[in-house]
Amino acid sequence: MWFGESEANVREIFDKARQSAPCVLFFDELDSIARARGSSGGDAGGAGDRVMNQMLTEMDGVGSKKNVFIIGATNRPDIIDPALMRPGRLDQLVYIPLPDQASRVDILKSCLRKSPLAKDISIDEVATATAKFSGADLTEICQRACKYAIRESIEKSIRMQREREARGDDGMEEEDIDPVPEITRMHFEESMKFARRSVSDADIRKYEMFSQKLQQERGFGGSFKFSDGAGGAAGGGGGGEAAADAADDDDLYN
Repeated sequence: MWFGESEANVREIFDKARQSAPCVLFFDELDSIARARGSSGGDAGGAGDRVMNQMLTEMDGVGSKKNVFIIGATNRPDIIDPALMRPGRLDQLVYIPLPDQASRVDILKSCLRKSPLAKDISIDEVATATAKFSGADLTEICQRACKYAIRESIEKSIRMQREREARGDDGMEEEDIDPVPEITRMHFEESMKFARRSVSDADIRKYEMFSQKLQQERGFGGSFKFSDGAGGAAGGGGGGEAAADAADDDDLYN
């Protein structure tokens, strides 16, 4: 709301993380605050760029001695500021693909762990038929099947109540029984009619190409090898001393 308030919030989060170390900072939907600088013109005088600058400054200030680990998740890695993904900040890119067969079975079991299922329902068949479905898509299928079972139970209860009223039986002596005590195959088959994928094949190819491109830009392609002889050994020793000296540097936040 106020000028500089967003930057102060970023500083406060990292200060709490340093005080609570060892700590993990997880930023979900990282692209909302880590968009590439210069691409958010007209946002209240460049507030997005200032927040991004503050993020970079705080990440540089989090030393290895403080044991603060920073993780970010996003579906738009192409709009993340490149400076955020340089070595020393968010330098490890982990591409999480869509769940495979075994993962889909686990997701379906987790979504249905509190739901009564008919014995003739095969979770493996549902997982096989939902290839390239995300976890949210599988959750929607399970929730829709549960709603069909609840709707059928309500309709049958109303019909049974009307039949008792027509017979002149108030039904006070009868114990109420759920007419649909479990989710049946019919409910799942009806739910699968409306199943849909939220991630298209084009999106999958885009993510895979971005991941491969970034790995190629950062790697040597397997062409690096140490040379044989005294020169390689001397170079290795010098590098070890330099690394040791760098590790002994005092952290600004100590």
